[in-house]
Amino acid sequence: MKNKFNRILLKLSGESLMGGKQYGIDEVRLSEYAVQIKEIAAMGIQIGIVVGGGNIFRGLSGTSIGFDRVRGDQMGMLATVINSLALSSALNVAGVKAAVLTSIRMEPVGEYYSKNRAIDLLQQGCVVMMAGGTGNPFFTTDTASSLRGIEIEADVILKGTRVDGIYTADPEKDPAAEKFDEITFDEIYHRNLKVIDLTAATMCKENNLPLIVFDMDTVGNLKKVIEGEKIGTFVHN
Repeated sequence: MKNKFNRILLKLSGESLMGGKQYGIDEVRLSEYAVQIKEIAAMGIQIGIVVGGGNIFRGLSGTSIGFDRVRGDQMGMLATVINSLALSSALNVAGVKAAVLTSIRMEPVGEYYSKNRAIDLLQQGCVVMMAGGTGNPFFTTDTASSLRGIEIEADVILKGTRVDGIYTADPEKDPAAEKFDEITFDEIYHRNLKVIDLTAATMCKENNLPLIVFDMDTVGNLKKVIEGEKIGTFVHN
């Protein structure tokens, strides 16, 4: 069976790495993610990953307790590096080659990111963790994932969340919320849906990079998306 995609950018939230914990990294969730990623790597999929840092520190929340926004965002960038190191280690344990590239120089923690290096590693069958956000304050990891997805010429961004797609409202708060099977980037903007931030949505739209939002916490879903099964919500132009 032919895979629907050849090269993907997988976006994972830091919060999802908490699993059942209140803070930090849940080892069970980490190994579940590693197993799912291993499964699609074995299918020959080239995988770039951007992971958030909200399970450790979120820049915006830091400003509410007196942190300078730039300092807070820099702390958030470092949180994404910690998560990327953790996931790359879990992948190595599972027998998958993984490399960590960082948007800020911090050798030997990770290699400095460049598009050419990332693509070289992907073509060698290595899962590439792209850590540190964009390397700039005021940008979210959603924007980092759209930027990296465009740079590595991914076929799609797969945004793994704890909900099974995009809804008219937050399904965890509104039981009447209805799910979209597909939606356009323009509709997300006009309906003011908090799926990804506007900068990320605009970049995807302008570069014609589609997005699938799906539930990554259900083991096996990542493979289903890769095989073209209609789960989650497909976002396109």
